[in-house]
Amino acid sequence: MSLRARWILIGAITGLMAWLSLPSFFSQAQRDAGHWWLREDGLTLGLDLQGGVHWLLRIDSETAVQQELKKLKGNAEGWAEEAKISLASAELAGDSLELRGDLAGLRKVVDDNLQIVDISEQDGALVLRLSDRWKREVVDRGVQQALEVLRKRVDGLGVREPVIAPQGAGRILVQMPGVQDTGAARSVLESTTFLQFKAVLDSAPSKELLEAKLPGGIPADQEVVLSQSRDGKETEALLVPKAAILTGDMLEDARLDFDRRNRPIITFQWNNEGTAIFRDFTSAHIGDRLAAIIDNKVITAPVIQSKIGRNGQITGDFTREEAANTAVQLRSGALPIPLVIEEERTVGPSVGADSIRDGIRASLLGTSLVFIFMALYYSVTGMFANVALIVNVLILIGLMSMARATLTLPGIAGVVLTVGMAVDSNVIIYERIREELRNGKNGRAAIAAGFNRSFSTIFDSNLTTLLTAVVLLTFGRGPVQGFGVTLAIGLTASMFTALVVTRALFDFFYGANPEKLRI
Repeated sequence: MSLRARWILIGAITGLMAWLSLPSFFSQAQRDAGHWWLREDGLTLGLDLQGGVHWLLRIDSETAVQQELKKLKGNAEGWAEEAKISLASAELAGDSLELRGDLAGLRKVVDDNLQIVDISEQDGALVLRLSDRWKREVVDRGVQQALEVLRKRVDGLGVREPVIAPQGAGRILVQMPGVQDTGAARSVLESTTFLQFKAVLDSAPSKELLEAKLPGGIPADQEVVLSQSRDGKETEALLVPKAAILTGDMLEDARLDFDRRNRPIITFQWNNEGTAIFRDFTSAHIGDRLAAIIDNKVITAPVIQSKIGRNGQITGDFTREEAANTAVQLRSGALPIPLVIEEERTVGPSVGADSIRDGIRASLLGTSLVFIFMALYYSVTGMFANVALIVNVLILIGLMSMARATLTLPGIAGVVLTVGMAVDSNVIIYERIREELRNGKNGRAAIAAGFNRSFSTIFDSNLTTLLTAVVLLTFGRGPVQGFGVTLAIGLTASMFTALVVTRALFDFFYGANPEKLRI
């Protein structure tokens, strides 16, 4: 490649990287102002730099086992009915399921359908307990399902570069950079947020008054749900069936919106199955009340005015934030198993600012010492290496901004290490050129031999370090991964600057006058 072509390539890459890097040197407010020359996406700062919240969540294994036993109870009843085997009762007792009836027939049907359950006979009952293997599978499955729900919820909150990953058996790590309202974020993570629509059979101002209207007691297939004001006071008690007409599983979308009075509401959209059910029910029950219930709390119970199809809305005593968070939770689905917060840490923005300031000071000090050393030890050619270092850092920041990578405190350490690795490549090249000059070669030949013979050494050393960075990126989490990101991108940039930028500077200044080369 000709010298002109190389300079065009270097100029194009440097200009592009400078444009990509530019937003990283401005605040978020300045980026949001929308200057035509300023991209909105800058370098994303990690939890340790911009502050945020860190949680270690644990799957509630006891609840998970109970849910699995309930499923097993329903399956056992179905198997017994299909096989025409007598099943007098199926009851949950702690961490076991007790089946009574034709024990021999029940054991056979259980053995035919289940392989990983512990079976015993006690007090005239067939006792089923989940095996340790089954419990592990239940918890692992719960973790995977919870991960998907949490990712959807956190993405819905607009958090950039969150960390949501499994952390050991039955645990999930969640880091949300930039989030300071831990209460709202915690409610999004912990809430199961299960939506149900149920017909209102009867109502009264309080639960006591409603029960007084039912002298025979509440029927077995019905229940009482309460509507409460913002301060927690009971405002109405509703009698509804236990079986829901529709649940949130059939939701296709849910969004924050506003009514004509600019009050926050939740608009939703059913899938095809939900649309058909909702349309049929509302058309047959015009004039009746329908309750929207979220996590066993009545949100609203309006009178059906007309047939409703795919789209609907939920009104209630919402704040804008509550409506937005509830819409996110409905849209992402219900958590299959409740989560327990084992650890919570909050990193304030002031701590992050201190980390940035100290990290930048350390980086500038280290880089300045490298600059001074190269200029004093290698004279003019040392300045070539310094120019290449500036281009190297510019490419590093530009590529990280383009990839929307997250810069963490260990990532700043990776930048400093990258500078050292880039200088190391230049030192190898310079010492090789010196050796060629001592062997009697002229300047042009020494430059060519120095770069050509140094290539394999530089490539091998960078490749082995790059493989280490890839391992950190693949298997690391949080700070370790942040270090791997900057190291991998920095090494790629240092190869380009050492072998292309520095070589172009040598050819430009000494290509026509090789006798002036001093190194």
